[in-house]
Amino acid sequence: MTITHNLGFPRIGAQRELKKALEAYWKNELDETALLAVGKALRARHWAVQRDAGLDLIPAGDFAWYDQMLNMTVLLGAIPERFGFQGTTTLSRYFQLARGNAQQPAMEMTKWFDTNYHYLVPEFRETTEFHLGSSWLFDEVAEAKALGINVKPVLIGPLTYLYLGKEKQDGFCRLDLLPRLIPVYRHILALLKAQGVEWVQLDEPVLALDLPPEWVDALAGTYASLSQECPKILLTTYFDSVDNHAELLKALPVSGLHLDLVRDPLQVHAFIREFPADKVLSAGIVDGRNIWINNLPASLQILDELHAALGERLWIAPSCSLLHVPVDLAQECRLDADIKSWMAFATQKLEEVVTLAHGVTQGKQDIAAQVARTNSILENRLFSTLCYDPAVHQRISALKAADENRASPFPDRIAAQQRRFRLPPFPTTTIGSFPQTETIRSARASYRQGRLSPEQYRTAMQAEIRHAVAKQEELGLDVLVHGEAERNDMVEYFGEQLKGFAFTEHGWVQSYGSRCVKPPILHGDVSRPQPMTVEWSLYAQSLTGKPVKGMLTGPITILQWSFVRNDIPRADTALQIALAIRDEVLDLEKAGIGIIQIDEAALREGLPVKRRDWAHYLDWAVRAFRISTGGVQDTTQIHTHMCYSEFNDILPAISAMDADVITIETSRSDMELLEAFRIFHYPNDIGPGVYDIHSPRVPSQEEMLRRMHKACDVIPPERLWINPDCGLKTRNWPEVEQALRNMVAVAQALRNTWPENAPVRA
Repeated sequence: MTITHNLGFPRIGAQRELKKALEAYWKNELDETALLAVGKALRARHWAVQRDAGLDLIPAGDFAWYDQMLNMTVLLGAIPERFGFQGTTTLSRYFQLARGNAQQPAMEMTKWFDTNYHYLVPEFRETTEFHLGSSWLFDEVAEAKALGINVKPVLIGPLTYLYLGKEKQDGFCRLDLLPRLIPVYRHILALLKAQGVEWVQLDEPVLALDLPPEWVDALAGTYASLSQECPKILLTTYFDSVDNHAELLKALPVSGLHLDLVRDPLQVHAFIREFPADKVLSAGIVDGRNIWINNLPASLQILDELHAALGERLWIAPSCSLLHVPVDLAQECRLDADIKSWMAFATQKLEEVVTLAHGVTQGKQDIAAQVARTNSILENRLFSTLCYDPAVHQRISALKAADENRASPFPDRIAAQQRRFRLPPFPTTTIGSFPQTETIRSARASYRQGRLSPEQYRTAMQAEIRHAVAKQEELGLDVLVHGEAERNDMVEYFGEQLKGFAFTEHGWVQSYGSRCVKPPILHGDVSRPQPMTVEWSLYAQSLTGKPVKGMLTGPITILQWSFVRNDIPRADTALQIALAIRDEVLDLEKAGIGIIQIDEAALREGLPVKRRDWAHYLDWAVRAFRISTGGVQDTTQIHTHMCYSEFNDILPAISAMDADVITIETSRSDMELLEAFRIFHYPNDIGPGVYDIHSPRVPSQEEMLRRMHKACDVIPPERLWINPDCGLKTRNWPEVEQALRNMVAVAQALRNTWPENAPVRA
């Protein structure tokens, strides 16, 4: 029989049980014993779902209290020296690594390849040592075996673990740590073998990147060493093609290879030629990144070719971990019936894997009903009026080159803007959101459930806006925001008001830690029926004489943080969204809002895995942003925000977006990300984040001032703003007030030393 297996399952729970338990634990409302019980119950439930779906091999070790890369850091005993932890890592210490403590900021966080999942970046020094740092993985394997689960432990591979980390001192390369790392991996594998484990999944997604030659050269020796006295190794790749490494991978002393055939089905031809007789090939044929149903006939065509070449050495699986999709479509009761029929969540994707295996091994007649149903659904979607809007296509056809350009260059615009706003040196602002309190969440829930009328809800949100504006006035901020009390999520809020989007009730996906998002379903052509934010922005501006930013989410971020269509190019959808945002921008300007922030937090995240594809992506992504902003006057100041990204390799594209002000996350790297701006002279204004909003830790004035001095060393001070890393919705008001008070004091301290003959802001 063809083996079916899974690479990973969502860990948050169908009702976000893990999120709720974690946040209760952090608030001291749940003790550690109760938290551990929640985790154990979730693991057991998820293993049972996969077993009952008919999978032959089921992953363990894909569960994490916060992040799978942090799990590996703990398992390998690679705790950053600055935390001062010795010996076995406790759960309390684990969360200090993720969230910081009074003495140390949290470990740096960045995006997992081109997904919206964030991982904790390993920190390496020349003195870094590795040892077995926890028993959690082995405990989970024992749990699974006790439940009768045919378990396949999952580990981040050694090259991926090292490559995705960072050196925290000059003069050495983290690849030099590999000889110290391999023995610990061998020890882990030996312990798993002693537990009776037959197969281990080692994830090496970095093989899909453009790896430096020395990293590729290290692969053969690494796996030659790991393959001794260990379970069978399934080397797993995903997120793009690895056909450039086909001969090397086929020659490795591993028992199997996994390929992502959703991202690149053609890569398989480089592997099935003379595929070694002692290896299995795992075909990642069910999309682990998106929610559309599998095209069974098309998948069977690929699998039939593979089965003819490989026979029982063909395995079938999702393309990658199902961490990136919601748990179960069966919970969705309010979706349009047609749209729901087009979709599959994690639980349904398991069923697709098993169905495909039956079709390959037992013949098409065994799954004829499922194939016929799939064909009917795909045809329904192809011709559905829910997907196609001729007016949208006509508008795109009418676009001209002038539509994506501002009227004047930045120096002229910033001078006009300074005459309008008269901002001081080092102007202070925030990124947009303020704490989403229990009062706000309760009012929103009551409104959605019909217990509050629209007028009552508006009154409640206006009260929250008054509070946020008053607090900012009291703290002395220069450019204010309305606080976004009315918004559930920065993408969902806009998607709910745009045509072409659908929404789930329980379609939650983990972004990081306990942070979950419910991505919109982008199923059709996009347009804006009516203004979305103007009323709230105008109300906030009426409360103060200081400028209040209009807050919008940009086209690429809406695209990237939605489950996007797979029936038209992403570039086409981005342009549709850009035109909808452009309409909102122009309405805000017409209403008198002079500063408008269009967040593109996901611009870097959307960058293709392969560098050869970057230029095409950046061309249409930058164009989409410029279309959304190109119609405004010189005196209207456009801001954008980007978070948790490496910018050094795309700074020319960011510059081409031509935003007047860009704010970026820099605090977790302690301003390290700004080094890229030393080489590339970014021409417009910039606000490097001076404190990490993803941690409850409140940094001191001295710490923020030190970071701003670092920024002044790289960016001309007259072009610097001062702001937090990101929005403040996940924090509480006492933390926010103290942190912003410190931030404003830092701005004042810098202004007090501002020389009389220094360049003005214009």
